[in-house]
Amino acid sequence: MKTYSISDVAKELNLTVYTLRYYDKEGLLPFVERTDSGRRLFKENDIEALKVIECLKSTGMPIKEIKSFIDWCGDGDATLQQRYNMFIERKATVEAQLAELNKTMEVIEHKCWYYKTALEAGTEDIHKDDKIEV
Repeated sequence: MKTYSISDVAKELNLTVYTLRYYDKEGLLPFVERTDSGRRLFKENDIEALKVIECLKSTGMPIKEIKSFIDWCGDGDATLQQRYNMFIERKATVEAQLAELNKTMEVIEHKCWYYKTALEAGTEDIHKDDKIEV
């Protein structure tokens, strides 16, 4: 079975070695094996687990909660419901984030149109009858 060094994994996932060491220190990588000298040996499954950790982190999930998820994974089938519930909650969080980002995008698209048309006209005066623009 092929193994990867911490620097290989950091490069693959666009993370820093420091970040991976921090994750390990926080208990997010209990599955990663070590050599007798303490060097971490990552396998493909470990990299896949790190992708899930990064996904959860990108949703704003705190490290402490990600640690709970990792612990549940180690507990096996008895925690399937907790893991499912957690992902349902994450899904709702991301849906709310997307809705906010869509609102933001609408404002940005409007401002792009506003400034493009003002540039084409050579003045903002073409928008003087519009709502107040900032």
